[in-house]
Amino acid sequence: MKLDRTALITMGMVLGVAALLAVLNLATPPTSALHVQAYVVSLAGKYLCYAMLAVAVDMVWGFAGILTLGHAAFFALGGYAMGMYLMREIGARGVYGNPTLPDFMVFLGWHELPWYWYGFDWFGVAAVMVLLVPGLLALVFGYLAFRSRVTGVYLSIITQALTYALMLAFFRNDMGFGGNNGMTDFKDLLGFPLQSEATRCGLLVTTAIFLCIQYMAARYVMASRFGKVLVAVRDAESRTRFLGYRPEFYKLVVWVLSAMMAGIGGALYVPQIGIINPSEFAPGNSIESVIWVAVGGRGTLTGAILGAVLVNLGKTWFTSALPELWLFALGALFIFITLFLPRGLMGLFVPRARVAPTEEIPARAAATAREVTG
Repeated sequence: MKLDRTALITMGMVLGVAALLAVLNLATPPTSALHVQAYVVSLAGKYLCYAMLAVAVDMVWGFAGILTLGHAAFFALGGYAMGMYLMREIGARGVYGNPTLPDFMVFLGWHELPWYWYGFDWFGVAAVMVLLVPGLLALVFGYLAFRSRVTGVYLSIITQALTYALMLAFFRNDMGFGGNNGMTDFKDLLGFPLQSEATRCGLLVTTAIFLCIQYMAARYVMASRFGKVLVAVRDAESRTRFLGYRPEFYKLVVWVLSAMMAGIGGALYVPQIGIINPSEFAPGNSIESVIWVAVGGRGTLTGAILGAVLVNLGKTWFTSALPELWLFALGALFIFITLFLPRGLMGLFVPRARVAPTEEIPARAAATAREVTG
């Protein structure tokens, strides 16, 4: 896959900024004007995790035309899978000294570990579950929704109902995931202490690397023949179906792939933030991720990263300086982007692409399919 200038700049900026922050944190004394505080490193890591979620949302909304209002659910599930491993990693070092049960289970009166916690004392199992759990949920949900040809605002509402239902379920103490308090007080990851500045910097750089891998994978998929047919489904689903394609298959594949990518972002988010609780399922989080993509530029992937970082930078400043005005500012920003910058911030830098008429898109998709089948 040939990377264009925009892709190279995007990955260079992501990796360069992450490496620079890590070096300024570790290689400069705390008294230096160039020293970067540990909380800034963690904050940057959080922004990059959000950027991974934004790229996942852009794949399904920007290229498949599926306005998802529930992708935070996949992000949170990946986070819970990582949180379960981190809780098992604590072992007997917890407050209650129980080598098997996490502290919150001892506090709630649990006497044995639930079966679905088995294996999470191994990192490999947790890593598989980070992909498997969001992927399976997306597969079941997507199969039922796309098979029934649910589209438009109805699909958006269903996705929001999904994440809200999961939030209510995880709030319950008898679910075995910490209830309202969630999971916290993590000690280490693969033997590396999470409170160490070196570990924080390592997590930041690791997140930047995974974001670039996800970005390249998304670009590859969307530039492939599969991606071209997916765009045809977005712009003219009925015509694409009449040509012999199965739009539900293309939607399902990209939906599951994006869910797994969101899960990876959630898994990297938890050790850097230090907590995971049901609030991560809140529908507002999914709505914010859509705003990130709209601000940066829908259907560009680079814009998703830009929007996630810039909007969350603004959120950090607003919630500390003027917390009562943040939601008003976010709503005003979305309205402004919709009215005056429909192509997002990327529309200011990337020349308007020549788009073929809608009638030509399914035909081009059919030509692509003929190339594939020979």
